[in-house]
Amino acid sequence: MTTTADDRAGDQADELTDDRAPGEGERSPTAAPRKAGEPAGGGDPFDQDALPAPPGATGTLLRSLLWPRRGRVAVASLILLLQQAAVQAGPLLVAYAIDRGVPALRRDDFGPLIAVASAYLLCSLGAGLFQYAFVRLAARVNQDVLLELRGRIFRHAQALSVDFHERYTSGRLISRSTTDVESLRQLLGEGLQELIGVVLSCVYICALLLYLDAGIGGLAVLSFVPLYLLIRRYRRRVSVVFGKRSTAIAAVIVKFAETMNGIRPVRAFRRERANDAEFRALNHRHERTNGDGLLEMAQYVVGSRIVANTTVAGIVLWGAYQVAAGSLALGVLAACVLYLRRLYDPIDRLGMFLNSYQSAAASLEKIAGLLAQTPTVREPAEPRALPAPAGGGPGREVVFDGVGFAYRTGGEVLPRFSLTLPAGQTVAVVGSTGAGKSTLAKLLARFYDPTEGRILLDGTDLRDLAVPELRRGVVMVTQEAFLFSGTVAENIAIGRPDATRDDIERAAKAIGAHDFISGLPEGYDTDVRKRGGRISAGQRQLVAFARALLADPAVLILDEATSSLDVPGERAVQRAMDTVLRGRTAVVIAHRLSTVEIADRVLVMEHGRIVEDGSPAGLVGGTGRFAGLHRAWRDSLT
Repeated sequence: MTTTADDRAGDQADELTDDRAPGEGERSPTAAPRKAGEPAGGGDPFDQDALPAPPGATGTLLRSLLWPRRGRVAVASLILLLQQAAVQAGPLLVAYAIDRGVPALRRDDFGPLIAVASAYLLCSLGAGLFQYAFVRLAARVNQDVLLELRGRIFRHAQALSVDFHERYTSGRLISRSTTDVESLRQLLGEGLQELIGVVLSCVYICALLLYLDAGIGGLAVLSFVPLYLLIRRYRRRVSVVFGKRSTAIAAVIVKFAETMNGIRPVRAFRRERANDAEFRALNHRHERTNGDGLLEMAQYVVGSRIVANTTVAGIVLWGAYQVAAGSLALGVLAACVLYLRRLYDPIDRLGMFLNSYQSAAASLEKIAGLLAQTPTVREPAEPRALPAPAGGGPGREVVFDGVGFAYRTGGEVLPRFSLTLPAGQTVAVVGSTGAGKSTLAKLLARFYDPTEGRILLDGTDLRDLAVPELRRGVVMVTQEAFLFSGTVAENIAIGRPDATRDDIERAAKAIGAHDFISGLPEGYDTDVRKRGGRISAGQRQLVAFARALLADPAVLILDEATSSLDVPGERAVQRAMDTVLRGRTAVVIAHRLSTVEIADRVLVMEHGRIVEDGSPAGLVGGTGRFAGLHRAWRDSLT
């Protein structure tokens, strides 16, 4: 491959490369300082998942989801009460048939048996109808709750500040809205009905056993003491297991999403085997947590079966002795045995419910922890509107008034400084990796708030502007020029959704993008596909500039707009920059020194400080850092 002079110049000026995403230069403002020996990737991926929910947040979240549907929940509960009453009437009818119906039959009186058979049929039919009504109503409540919960996660994730997304991966957000919501669906759709059914069944049966025979009923009630201890132990141990399992599956999803999103560098650097080994380790960890859950379940089932079988055997022997002694009717003993079978059979199902419950509880806690996160950049309590531009042009004055910025953990990024950018001025910001250039730009875009001082836009503090007002006034074009799935026209109109097709085409023509767009298979209606992968990097950047021009911002921030482009692409984008910057206040994060030539003013940053400030010609003629870089760049062109 032939290397051009401009490419060599760009390589020699690489030390001007801006801070990138965390891990590629400047770190996220919320990231803790890396400890000695800590892996560059952040260590154990499971530790990155911790968003502890505040005390009571899980219960509050569940109540907020169910309270608007309390009427349907109450009706569903009543239906389930009636269904259980119909189900539990069966053994009582059997007892009546044995103790009353059979003796009456010997007297040729068929009435009692016919009445019992009719009542049994009606109870069976009623139980089925009530079950059908409950399932339909519960399914509607279940779907409404899950629909609202997914919507909450999506809306809340969009509302959280940029610093949150720089430390919390998209894979984990996907896990919260898919795997964790699915765990809740299983609980609400199946487990909750199982739990209520088991509880109601136990209450009904214990009451009926006590009614039929106080001694047998008392033994049955006492058997719940060891069962309660078993359930308590199981819940305590399995809650830990399912917390680990939820985290483990999130790590699997994160690794999968990360690998697929970075499939080009994976193939280019032959990372398949390494990724496969890492994925296998994460998968095995998830498998181990599943195995731990099954082991706890097996121990619980064995323990509950021992208690249940021992109790049933003891009660049957005691009942048989009473029947032989004439103090207990045979029908009553038969009904008691049937009730005991119904009492203990659901114990195994209760263990399955506890599995679903603990899995859902762990998932709900993680969702509650996510929803408890608050934006660090908040809407003002009393937002102000921007005044009309003073100079008549689109640009506005920007003032950094005693601004300083530091990590939450105390690491200083930008020491306190003051800076004024006059309306309509184009300012290029250069400096080595980690110098703080991108942080300065993100503060101006209000992706972060300064830890001290204030940033003024025509005299108005950015904190006092409503976010929609701010986004109309300040627009940032990033190096990646992110495009969404959809047409070219839709991507250009993002900055102004009410724009007409003529507005969109005028913006594209002004930028110089109309010709290549018209040459696409469907022109402006061409779907650019995921991340704009259907068009080249230079074309994506031109679409991003057309989007910015259509939005007509007062302040435009360009974050390394040409650093990833070849020479023809860079020249096309620079021509577009001349158009989009005209009359606006602009901050250009410069990677290539050729970009600096369009600026009215240059700021050179080192370690968060502005060490040089002047016009490009003035700095080139001096003896400072920028002059040395410029000489190296000019020499590389010869």
